[in-house]
Amino acid sequence: MISIWPSPAKLNLFLYITGYRSDGYHDIQTLFQFLNYIDEIKIKLRKDNKIRLLTSFINVPEEKNLIIKAAYLLKNYYLKINCINDNKGADIYLNKRLPIGGGLGGGSSNAATTLIALNYLWQMNIDDNTLAILSKTLGADVPIFIYGHSAFAEGIGDKFLLTNPEEKWYLVAYPGINISTKQIFTDPELKRNSVKRSLRLLLQEQYSNDCEPLVRKLFPKIENLISWMLQYTESYLTGTGSCVFSTFKTEVAARKVLNKAPEWIKCFIAKGVNKSPLHKFRDEISEHYHY
Repeated sequence: MISIWPSPAKLNLFLYITGYRSDGYHDIQTLFQFLNYIDEIKIKLRKDNKIRLLTSFINVPEEKNLIIKAAYLLKNYYLKINCINDNKGADIYLNKRLPIGGGLGGGSSNAATTLIALNYLWQMNIDDNTLAILSKTLGADVPIFIYGHSAFAEGIGDKFLLTNPEEKWYLVAYPGINISTKQIFTDPELKRNSVKRSLRLLLQEQYSNDCEPLVRKLFPKIENLISWMLQYTESYLTGTGSCVFSTFKTEVAARKVLNKAPEWIKCFIAKGVNKSPLHKFRDEISEHYHY
């Protein structure tokens, strides 16, 4: 039997860089919210100890794909604490909708969904807090997808305060550009001196993203995209990626702008949700099925 699991997008509703650390990372303050817009990860269990990703990716060797790395991370941790190799395996397929390099957290989300799904399907019973700690080795954004709730994040993005921003509608636009997080965070012109503020103050101020001025300068297509969207409403870059989002009170209002989008802009509409679609799905199947 094939089990199909949601792997949701996220938005950084704001992103401030408050300092550069001696270990090469940056201190940030950001507000994460999930979208009801997803990749799908399909899993078929095996009993021969093999883990296979049956969806190929251009320029990404299988051993470096976060889905495979997450599966082996979980399997090796279980083996270490239980000293049992019981031939758990899986065939994994990915139906990819989230743009790569778009700042929507697609790769991190895929890794988190793999951890949560296989933990459930393999009946390992590892709690989410432990999974989140394990997942830090896969990437700074993976833990927020493990916790599965909107959160204010500090440190390198790994210290969370769960919160409930308003669940608005978003028009998300993607100009077909893959932006490397490393390129942005290593650029000498990146703003790194935002004043650290409390969440209460940040929520009262106009949101912004410290990466946006640099990205707009480096990528004229992003500059053009934001300029087009600003004709209709406030628009922001999400994360360090190339996706830009605008906020609306209703789906109807978002769709009116979507219908005006030029052909070179790929857009979708999604609802912001504070509980991850992944965790909603897990809760639902836990009530009805037992593996």
